[in-house]
Amino acid sequence: MHEVLDDTAVQTILAIESGDSIRRVAQHLHTPYETVRQAVNRLEDAGYVSYDDGLTVVDECVRDAARELVAASAGVSPPSIEEAYVIPQFGDWPFAFTRIDAVYVWTQGGYQVGREPDDYPLFLAVREQDVDAWETFFESFDLPTAFERQPRDELDGPLQMVLEPRPSLDLEYVEGYPVIPRAETIEYMRENYAQFQSALAMLDRMYEDLDLDVTYRETERAQP
Repeated sequence: MHEVLDDTAVQTILAIESGDSIRRVAQHLHTPYETVRQAVNRLEDAGYVSYDDGLTVVDECVRDAARELVAASAGVSPPSIEEAYVIPQFGDWPFAFTRIDAVYVWTQGGYQVGREPDDYPLFLAVREQDVDAWETFFESFDLPTAFERQPRDELDGPLQMVLEPRPSLDLEYVEGYPVIPRAETIEYMRENYAQFQSALAMLDRMYEDLDLDVTYRETERAQP
């Protein structure tokens, strides 16, 4: 098994939802299509996945083994920021990026504020019923969780997962990322207008169906 399960193959197994196409898995992993296709071919030859009207992992034991490999790797080498955005998609429960990350996703990475590489929280909306499961899941990757952003000097590393429990989730997808709806993101940005004025202007330019009536000048830019 370990000869077949390189990093891409492991992530492919964990990202597959029954019926997925290779292209959809590649989008979730933010990995080139051809790279994922080759991994799927190896996994199919080894009997770990099948591809018949969509991808399927043939046995949950395979998924469990893949998750253990990723968690073990994280214990040796802490996840990067890029990897931290992918890891939640290996969980078994729905989530959506929210708050600052919703802005980041809807602007397709064009707007980043209030975070640095050495102090980087990720904001996830999750179902209330799944909170304990998410905390255990992230613990296996040595990623601390909290319900509000924690000061950097209280953490062992730069990453933290800030969970926002909700009774239910309404999510959309942007470039493979699950995210709270655009309208809710815009409402959050308006509530924090000084911080997100330029991001609102950016969204207004990006999406033709919006008319946000936002005027932004560089001299007005608020400091993060």
